Amino acid sequence: MSAVTAARPTEPSAPDPPASRGRALELQGYRGLAALSTVLFHVWQEYYTYDAAGSHPPVDSPWLGALLSLEVIDLFFVMSAYLLTLSYARAAIDGGPIRTGRTFLFRRAIRILPLYFLAVLVVWASRNPTLPGDWRDLVEHLTFTHVFDQERIFYTLGPTWSLSLEVAFYLVLVALGPLAVRVCRGLATRRARVAVCASGCVVLFVLPLVWISVARYVLGVPHTDWPVYFGPQARFGGFAAGMALAVLLVALRGRGGLGARGTVPLSVGAAAGLYALSYFSGASGASAASGASGAESFAHTFYHPIASLLWFTLLYATLHVRPREQVRWHGLLRARWVTAVGLISYSVYIWHEPVMLRLITSGLVPTGQAGFPLAALIVLAVAVAAGAASYWLVEYPASLLGRAKDAKGAARNFYPEPTR
Repeated sequence: MSAVTAARPTEPSAPDPPASRGRALELQGYRGLAALSTVLFHVWQEYYTYDAAGSHPPVDSPWLGALLSLEVIDLFFVMSAYLLTLSYARAAIDGGPIRTGRTFLFRRAIRILPLYFLAVLVVWASRNPTLPGDWRDLVEHLTFTHVFDQERIFYTLGPTWSLSLEVAFYLVLVALGPLAVRVCRGLATRRARVAVCASGCVVLFVLPLVWISVARYVLGVPHTDWPVYFGPQARFGGFAAGMALAVLLVALRGRGGLGARGTVPLSVGAAAGLYALSYFSGASGASAASGASGAESFAHTFYHPIASLLWFTLLYATLHVRPREQVRWHGLLRARWVTAVGLISYSVYIWHEPVMLRLITSGLVPTGQAGFPLAALIVLAVAVAAGAASYWLVEYPASLLGRAKDAKGAARNFYPEPTR
């Protein structure tokens, strides 16, 4: 794919504000908190018990359970889409160059594939000691197609079904991003360019809603049909919300930002909405929150699109803040220990499930629901330690491959001809 350069817009655009290190730290803080929450959520799921009377959470309190079982995968989707769409949004709305699709995919590949392939091979080999083993599971994980397999979607590395969606998003973005830039080049006003980009994001958000509605209320597909509700056709709304956030913040560029009086109510409202959504939807996946017949609630069915909108709101309230505005709770996001976990969050995400299962099978964590609190602490500690080791031994060295290409995507010449 060739580079696309947007024509110079006819309207003058505001200069880019200086990069805010605090905002970057806050996003990294979100990653750190989300990684810890994900570990806790999967330990919570592991300690559920089931009998003839139904399912029983490890903590007998729906209020605490709603907090512990809060799913944050949509936050990862929204943040990823926001960061990766920014350059396309800037090019489409205000003009300027974008990277080639080849360069974009190269950088995404060195970010994701080395650690992922290593983890898949190590974990699969440990669980398939004799060949050929479950070779379909291995092939599907290496090709990111396990999300479409009802039986194997959670095999080997259970949480990595989400990486299948990430890869699908990358392919969609390198196709639609340059297309949006080309379309916007022919529009005379900035308002029209913003409207086109925003409309595209809305369409991409609505399509999964239609899919979910038809699957659930027309065809009666149960929520346990994983490919139907976990596939990109159902979960792309999180990425669409992140794309919309990028378009919104580019559109608002140069118009100041929120003060504390605007940031705090939005943030509190979004956080309260996420908690309420977890409480009323039965976010643990064990049961629905309402319905005399046991049918899943509306909130459970549309949990992820709703959560994506709430994460969109929370991130907007975090990012669109006046440059020198101090928001107290942002201090938690910038805390060194939180951003340190954010730095290694991908490694924590990759390794925490096999770490948890190994600790359980080895008898290194207490069993029974009463052992959940101590087990959660042990798994968190070991998963973070494993994530730190994985980051410095695998992730960081792999990231250095990015230096093989310059800022324009051309291969660097590390051995130039000597001058005479």
